[in-house]
Amino acid sequence: MLITAINLVYLIGATSFVIGLKQMSSPDTARKGNVLATFGMVIAILATLFIPITDAPNNYLWIFGAMILGGIIGYISAVKIEMTAMPQMVSVFNGLGGACAAVLASTELTQYANGATILNKGQLLILLITLLIGAIAFTGSMLAYAKLQGLVKDRHVTFPKHNIVNLILLGALLAMSVFVYLNMGDPTLWYIVLVLVLALLYGFSFVAPIGGADMPVVISLLNAFTGLSAAAAGLIYDNKIMLVGGILVGSAGIILTVLMCEAMNRSLLNVLIGGFGDNNHKAEDNGDKQLAKEITYTDLAIQLYYSETVLIVPGYGLAVAQAQKVVKRLDNLLSANGVDVKYAIHPVAGRMPGHMNVLLAEADIPYPKLLDMEDANEALPNTDMVLVIGANDVVNPAAYDDPASPVYGMPVINVWEAKNVVVMKRSMNPGYAGIQNQLFFHHKTKMLFGDAKSTLEQLNDEVKILDT
Repeated sequence: MLITAINLVYLIGATSFVIGLKQMSSPDTARKGNVLATFGMVIAILATLFIPITDAPNNYLWIFGAMILGGIIGYISAVKIEMTAMPQMVSVFNGLGGACAAVLASTELTQYANGATILNKGQLLILLITLLIGAIAFTGSMLAYAKLQGLVKDRHVTFPKHNIVNLILLGALLAMSVFVYLNMGDPTLWYIVLVLVLALLYGFSFVAPIGGADMPVVISLLNAFTGLSAAAAGLIYDNKIMLVGGILVGSAGIILTVLMCEAMNRSLLNVLIGGFGDNNHKAEDNGDKQLAKEITYTDLAIQLYYSETVLIVPGYGLAVAQAQKVVKRLDNLLSANGVDVKYAIHPVAGRMPGHMNVLLAEADIPYPKLLDMEDANEALPNTDMVLVIGANDVVNPAAYDDPASPVYGMPVINVWEAKNVVVMKRSMNPGYAGIQNQLFFHHKTKMLFGDAKSTLEQLNDEVKILDT
């Protein structure tokens, strides 16, 4: 009767996960979806505590202690984290999830090696897969976090022909795992330790050569790995909620990885070995051949105020400056004058898909104002003014006309098709792709330099003068 009740709660929890995940697909319902998914996780954890324990009945102090400590750390992290650092937090949490799976698998394999438990071939295979995926996700995610946070430079963790090093490590890891599996009748603890060490090394080495611009794709892929390791752990312990939750995380991570690759018009293999965004590409020195034209605050305010349609393209620079609320105030001023203001959102704007959507929703910008890339490109020929704020590679015309460019073939927002373009940036420095953006020198483009937040505040002041 008790097990039936627990399974029923698991079913409710799994249903909450699915519905919550669906609701998270839209900013309008994302908060409700998050709450619903949290509810499902809470009741699933509580139900698990009622599972009868025979071998360790007095371990509830450890369980509740770990839950309280983890809850405090998670809450503080969620409250203090900036939106610009969200990928780093995802990476850390993802890595810790992989570490949990690796620890569980290591514990079971250690007991097996010491003769404390007996495993069949299927169970041993699942444990080895859990160990491999969890360990790789852990060290890979930690290195991804360090790269995004600027704690580690690519040149400090890579070797010449690093992909060959990765292939050697992967071959050694798979060979050792097969050896352990085939010799399951005579398990040796040191062999299992060696598999764990090789998996940890490979996770680190796997991420090492991948450039910063591709790190969100890698985080999404590692997130899928963690989900798969959690699902495998669910098989180990015959825990249905772990299995369902792991499958949802794994499938969502894989789908997100595919979507990001499609948004950059690149294959996953190209992301993993291509080195896009590794800063090895040098910006073209066109300073003596081309000049960027600047615009004053007054002139820009006049053009915006008397436009019929304005399209704002937000990028990572806006997120870093925390300028979303200032953009909202500019939107309000222009809309009050009858200007139709919309926002063009590139699928990989910011650092992760949905990053800009969440950032703008935080400033209470209505969701219908946000156009995806396809709709924005259709609207651009009839747009009076485009205001690019902190975006770079996602508005680079080299994606169409420069086959030698690392962004060639990448779908971008065709802002140069509008009647006028103003780019707001701190400087002329290139973006993550490491190349100069020819949009800056386009005959329709003018530049406004400075921090996005302070620049927009001055622009708002100029618009207010026109409004009086």
